This record gives sequence, structure tokens and C-alpha cells, in this order.
Amino acid sequence: MTVRKAWIVAGAAVGSGLAFVLLLVVGVYLVAGNLAGGVAGGGTKTLAKGAVPAAYQPLVLKWGNLCPAINPALLAAQLYQESGFNPRAQSAAAAQGIAQFIPGTWATHGIDGDGDGDRDVWDPKDAIPSAASYDCSLAKYVKDVPGNLTENMLASYNAGAYAVIKYGGVPPYEETRNYVERITTLAESFAAPTTRVDPSEQAAGAIAYAQDKLGTPYLWGGNGTADQGGRFDCSGLTKAAYESVGIKLPRVANDQYNAGPHPGRDELLPGDLVFFSDDLANSRAIRHVGIYVGGGYMINAPYTGAVIRFDPIDTPDYFGATRVTEDGAKALPGAV
Repeated sequence: MTVRKAWIVAGAAVGSGLAFVLLLVVGVYLVAGNLAGGVAGGGTKTLAKGAVPAAYQPLVLKWGNLCPAINPALLAAQLYQESGFNPRAQSAAAAQGIAQFIPGTWATHGIDGDGDGDRDVWDPKDAIPSAASYDCSLAKYVKDVPGNLTENMLASYNAGAYAVIKYGGVPPYEETRNYVERITTLAESFAAPTTRVDPSEQAAGAIAYAQDKLGTPYLWGGNGTADQGGRFDCSGLTKAAYESVGIKLPRVANDQYNAGPHPGRDELLPGDLVFFSDDLANSRAIRHVGIYVGGGYMINAPYTGAVIRFDPIDTPDYFGATRVTEDGAKALPGAV
């Protein structure tokens, strides 16, 4: 993408006595590039705040460290990819539970994770440990295969350990290579960053799109289409803003949270998505999203009866932020 010049636009709230600065950065990559130190590699990955529902977080943290081939963020990414953390999920192929085991695989690899004397595929206390155990079993099968152990383990999960051994690494199957890339990329959205994350080159265009919609009336379920009068709800606006720069986000706000890594409040840059929830320990409970513009403000479509406008982000229900990446968005379930 061509990096454009950076502009700073100042504004004030007329008649309210509240002044604020709107940082509309066209080509935010130039400005933010001087602030961000890049993504640190290696080391043990822990979970981003609220990325995993609180009920399952202790299990993911414990079992995600079962063997060197996995980590909590990777295990979380698999569970999210398989079921969206839904313990009652069932697919058309008869895959069951939060980890989506098919009956034959469960019969062989299901374990009694909570030690209560049974192996219940519908119980996350059994299914999550079983998913980690199965990953580690696959990793043992391919431990002598050249290449990255985690990638070979994921490829075995998708194509079978025999194919990985046969090809001496991730086999040349498009589905398998997409699966490996999807899970490893998605894992970055579940990991707590160890340093500043890279700025997005597309952020400025997303801000410009949203700014152009200021004053547009809110519409529940609105996607900005002509038949809806060009109106949006909160996630419809963020989806359209990033789609205008070539990044396709999911429609629902709590799924948009997983479209990239999560900067801290003091690391926010213009273009980051900011999220709000009544449950600050569970990203699946997120109910609102806006686009950060700087100075503690966002552009958002707030609620029925309001218009797209600037609002402060520092409220009691502020959940966190996501720095949208193209790879992160593509990795989300249903995106490929």
C-alpha cells in the first residue's frame, strides 16, 4: 500500500465547554512507525485479557502448557476456531463439544481431565484437556520431522501425521497449509503482546471512511446499504470502514475483537478498534465497538436514536482494543 502523508486535524466540542483533539492520521503507518517497537518473537505466550471466557481460562492456561508444541494462546485459537468456545456445539459431521471431537477420535484420545471418573465430550473440563493431550500426541508422532514442530503438529491435526512424515513437513495441501497459517495467526489475537504491536497501514483509510459518516442516524443491523438509507450499527460501521481498505471483518463485534493483537490502553493508535462489555472477563460478551481516533475519543454508531459521532472511550465498560491486521481478519472462522 502507498503510504500517504500524515495530517492532524483539531476539533472542539461546540457549546459544551469540552475541548478535545481528533487525531485523524492519513497514513498512520508513518506516524505510528516511530512509536511501535514491533512484535517480539519467541518466549512463552500468555493470554490477552478476556480473550478466553473466564470459565475456561484456567483450563486453557494449565493445559496449554502441556508440551512444547503448544501454548495457551494456540490452544485458545483452536477452541475458538472449532466452536467459538461453545461447549454444546455440534457440526454436521457429528463433531461434538467445545473442541469438536468426532466420536472415533474421542474414543481414542478423550481423557478424564477433571478426574471425576468419566470422559464427557460435552464437558469442557474433559474436552479442553483432551484437545491439548491430542495435540501433544500428534507432536510426538512428528517430533523427528524437519521444520517447525508446532506447524507440523497442526498439519497432522488437519491432514494426519502420516502425510507430515511422508512430505517431511507441512504437506502441499492447500487446505492444510491454510489451516496451519490460520491457527498460528489467530493465536496472535489470543496472546498478550510482549511489546508494542506494529501499526496498521490501512488504519487511516478506515478512519477517513468512518469520519465521512459522522451525523448518519444509527440503525440496528445496519450495514450502510442503499436500502437501509446508508445507516449503520456499531459493528456494521467498523466492518464497512475496514472493508473500504480491503480488510473483511466479521459482522459481530465480539468476533471483530479477534482480528489482530491487543494493544494496551496507553499504546492505542488511531484506527484501533475499541470494545465495550458488561463482562470485562469475557470477550464473547462484547456488545459495542468503535474506531479509535486519538485523544481518548472514538468514532462510533452508539444506539437507536443517536447518530454516528465522537465519544470518549474511558468509560467503566471499556474492555480493550484490537489492532486490525489483514492476516488476522483472514484467520477468523468463516473468513476463508
